[in-house]
Amino acid sequence: MENGKIKTNPARLVRMRKESNARIRYLTRAEYKKLSETIRHDYPDQHSAFVVSVFTGMRWSEQFGLTWAQVNLKRKVIHLWETKDPTGKVQVRSRNVPLNSTALAAMKEQFGRASHKSNDKVFPHAGDYCRFWFEPAMKAAKVKDYTWHCNRHTFCSWLAMAGVSMKEIQELAGHKTISMTARNLHLAPEATVTASERLVTATDE
Repeated sequence: MENGKIKTNPARLVRMRKESNARIRYLTRAEYKKLSETIRHDYPDQHSAFVVSVFTGMRWSEQFGLTWAQVNLKRKVIHLWETKDPTGKVQVRSRNVPLNSTALAAMKEQFGRASHKSNDKVFPHAGDYCRFWFEPAMKAAKVKDYTWHCNRHTFCSWLAMAGVSMKEIQELAGHKTISMTARNLHLAPEATVTASERLVTATDE
């Protein structure tokens, strides 16, 4: 329509379905270990991309659009120049992604593997959402009902289970609203039991 090719939107009558948020999939630590080991063995050139995804929570478009000019290994930070809002539109809104020790080690490994001129892509072989290697690796590791985007859920859920506040998780994940952060969290049963037990052990100050 913007280009004047058509006068009306042919998809205007398509009935939109309500998104189900009943179940958020994340990796357990055991699943992560098995999947990580499988990728390291079968697809060693892709291992650092997987680790960075899980331990930074970056969106696929953010991670695979990343250039080395945006990475400061000395300061342990990635600077994102463009991020995606909840509607899916790209807006100019920069944010910094801190690199914890695991993510930093993976980035250093990638630095030694790929060309690292300032305008070079950090992860140049993204492919079709990494399906050409990620799906076979999941099958080999026997990880089911999981997609690349679920790495963000893993990132957020692990942070929550580690006691990181909702506001901090919002900042780290780059969510525009706290409600978006809440949708991405899914705590393991043992984590919620531990959290509930704090009520019993708490004392008046």
